[in-house]
Amino acid sequence: MLKIKQILIGFIIAALGISLFIPGGVFACTTICLKAEDGAVVCGRTMEWGTFDLNSRVTIVPQGHEYVSETPDGKKGFTWHTRYGVVGLDMMEKDTLADGINEKGLYVAALYHPGFADYAPYEPAKANISMGPNGWAKYVLTQFATVEEVREGLKKVRVLAIPEPLLGGITPPLHLMVTDQTGKTIVVEYLKGELKIFDNPLRVMTNAPSFDWHMTNLRNYVNLSANPFPPKTIEGVSFAPLGAGSGLLGIPGDYTPPSRFIRAVYYSQLARKTPDGPETLYEVFRILDSFNLPLGSAEGSAQQERLKGMRSSTIWTSAADTKNLVYYYHTQHNRKVRMVDLKRIDFSPNKAGIVHVPLDKHKSQDIEDVTPQ
Repeated sequence: MLKIKQILIGFIIAALGISLFIPGGVFACTTICLKAEDGAVVCGRTMEWGTFDLNSRVTIVPQGHEYVSETPDGKKGFTWHTRYGVVGLDMMEKDTLADGINEKGLYVAALYHPGFADYAPYEPAKANISMGPNGWAKYVLTQFATVEEVREGLKKVRVLAIPEPLLGGITPPLHLMVTDQTGKTIVVEYLKGELKIFDNPLRVMTNAPSFDWHMTNLRNYVNLSANPFPPKTIEGVSFAPLGAGSGLLGIPGDYTPPSRFIRAVYYSQLARKTPDGPETLYEVFRILDSFNLPLGSAEGSAQQERLKGMRSSTIWTSAADTKNLVYYYHTQHNRKVRMVDLKRIDFSPNKAGIVHVPLDKHKSQDIEDVTPQ
């Protein structure tokens, strides 16, 4: 019996070690949008990736750029030319956008959806309208200006399972949250091979399971409130809440996607009122800071080598002001917020094509010395 237990423990330890190498085991992104009193909508997301540094770059895509998709059998897939200029952050030093905003104020965040993302089956006769998940976000950002355009446009293409070598040959299991300048938001998923589009009035998304499950799960937390509980008397003894925040007693505190979804909804609903986009940015970053994940311990020298130079599983956090057309971010190395103003960029077709800018000029925090002289 002892030997069997030892074997089982060995399997568990091995599984935990493997999970450190599987992106789905350490991917815990959260995205939210807040609306200001002047109508500005600011959307933000965290990028959690504790497997290796994604080496993201600021990516500026001009109008008229050609994208050619791949297919499982090597045939030429869906091809399109960009209609709108885009600013976003890429992954793995490829033009695979994790999120971004286009010049019409459309925002897209691509998040992991492990265990549930199940793309359309490949049909060679439909190769010309087929693409892999790595092209999904950039297609939406470069082609559409509103959520309704996205809703109709995505019906005309097929997203297939295309393995990514840098992820060990697995297909990135993704789903999208899309928000336009009005604040209208949808979640786009592939479930059991079919495209599903869900309205998202709460403007919140995490990872698995499917979005409709998360919305149903919210019904387990209808007791949560911004109002504190009143004192309660039992057998003549009065019991008052211990400090502020008693209305949120029972809110889940772990970092699983269902728990983060609940917290993101309630934190968003409890956000302070803000007059405009620039002030709303403070609230978006404040809320998202509560979802940062530590890097954790690395098992084995191979994993330690993969994590070399990383300081957090939250590699970067970004935000986009869809009204004022400004893209913001800070990173694991430098919390100073940096910005790209889309209004000052000439997105006209040009020979230079896509432009990349490093996230960090220096991978160190700006620290001001205020010691009195």
